[in-house]
Amino acid sequence: MVEVMNVAHELTPGEMAARSGVAVSALHFYEREGLISSRRTGGNQRRYPRETLRRVAFIRMSQRLGIPLTRIREAMATLPPDRIATSKDWARLSAGWREDLDERIMHLQRLRDNLTGCIGCGCLSLKACALANPGDKLAADGPGAARL
Repeated sequence: MVEVMNVAHELTPGEMAARSGVAVSALHFYEREGLISSRRTGGNQRRYPRETLRRVAFIRMSQRLGIPLTRIREAMATLPPDRIATSKDWARLSAGWREDLDERIMHLQRLRDNLTGCIGCGCLSLKACALANPGDKLAADGPGAARL
């Protein structure tokens, strides 16, 4: 009887793809990368636990933020293996991206604010460029192409 209840809470790859908005091939990729898991039926068909929908949503959101799969995998490895992740678990993982996002936002704002001048002048100066060398921090490395 327990087996029937568990099966009722599982999704086929097609159902998972339809519900999550992710292609079946992406689900298989996430599985190969160790981000999600499935069980195999007697006929060797994949079945995903319903809670995998939240994992896929977290993966997609993280990828949209530019978080590398390695970091996503590391974060998801901290989820409890013995129970379904709670909203607190997901909030903890999401909060972990905050510092990365704040830094990325700062760089994007700097890019936005300086892009017109950078394209307009064409100076390519690492000394004066506020994007490539903010505050002329490369001066400490001496003369020449410090980034090469």
